[in-house]
Amino acid sequence: MSDWSAARHSEQNGARPTITATATAVPAYAVTREEVKTYLKHVFSLEPSRLDGMMAIIDNSQVRRRYCIHPVDYIIQPRPLSQISREYQEHAVLLGRQVASECLGRAGMTPTDIDLVVTVSCTGVMIPSLDAHLINDLGFRSDVRRLPITELGCAAGAAALSRAWEFMRGFPEANVLVIAVELPSLTFQRGDLSQANLISSVLFGDGAAAAVVTGRSARGPQILDTTSYLFPHSLDAMGFDLKESGFHIVLSKDVPQLIREKIKSLVSSFLGRHGLCREQISSFILHPGGQKLLVYMEEELGLSRADTQISWDVLCDYGNLSSASVLFVLHECLNKRNASAGEYGLLAAFGPGFSSEMLLLRWA
Repeated sequence: MSDWSAARHSEQNGARPTITATATAVPAYAVTREEVKTYLKHVFSLEPSRLDGMMAIIDNSQVRRRYCIHPVDYIIQPRPLSQISREYQEHAVLLGRQVASECLGRAGMTPTDIDLVVTVSCTGVMIPSLDAHLINDLGFRSDVRRLPITELGCAAGAAALSRAWEFMRGFPEANVLVIAVELPSLTFQRGDLSQANLISSVLFGDGAAAAVVTGRSARGPQILDTTSYLFPHSLDAMGFDLKESGFHIVLSKDVPQLIREKIKSLVSSFLGRHGLCREQISSFILHPGGQKLLVYMEEELGLSRADTQISWDVLCDYGNLSSASVLFVLHECLNKRNASAGEYGLLAAFGPGFSSEMLLLRWA
């Protein structure tokens, strides 16, 4: 049975996985674009021409503000990996607890209503994983299923929603809680003068997001189908190298071009499975990975700025939040757009592999 046939069969038996609530959270410390310029000059020893180039990149990035779990003066100080790991666990649990509680409240649920917890993060490692800490802290059932996802990077928020949809094909009336927590400020590397590290230091921000997906009758976007695509021979496009000083980012300048070359055919193929075309999509929930990535998607998909404005707003106000980014866009979309029943939406994110994750949505 094809993916779409299986989804149709599941719907005919009463299961319509619906995103019924979302929530977001950011830590207390904000850093502005002008502060980034000031710190970049003092922290990195760059040649004048390269420094001028970085100033231009900051101005063109469209990132006005980001949030961090620590003040910048603390972030830029070298610390042992063991200390960074402790900070990751402490703040991941704090933000995860906050965003999970708020999301459950918005859904009108308690922790005992949840049958699967999916936690995603790529900016630190915890064993036991974040979900185990939250299950103990918030009072989830002891038989709740757990799925921690660690290594899908910016694509993981979308992938987590896809795994929720797949779970509910087997358990049609289940409730799934997705939690994404990213703390990229903890991956800051003062001694790394690579362009990838410099770009990441001006682009990524800390934050958390959550979503509840339910198989019971609810208002919101239904998940109709999902798809994944692994770009051939692209392992070096994006990721992290774990060294003695912590995570060192791998970020190729070719990433936007990779997406530019494939996004139109990927979207057309995915929508075509359902007899749809791009013009029938009303909501575009796109991962704001960066200014160039969003521009290329607009050009290749024939989108107006009005179609992508929420992604631009999230990039401006929060930076790139890795796996949480697309869930921030989803949250803003649900709170700012009054979609009518029957309207379609496309959610898309991209991450290490190099890979894409897409979901087809329809508002109930």
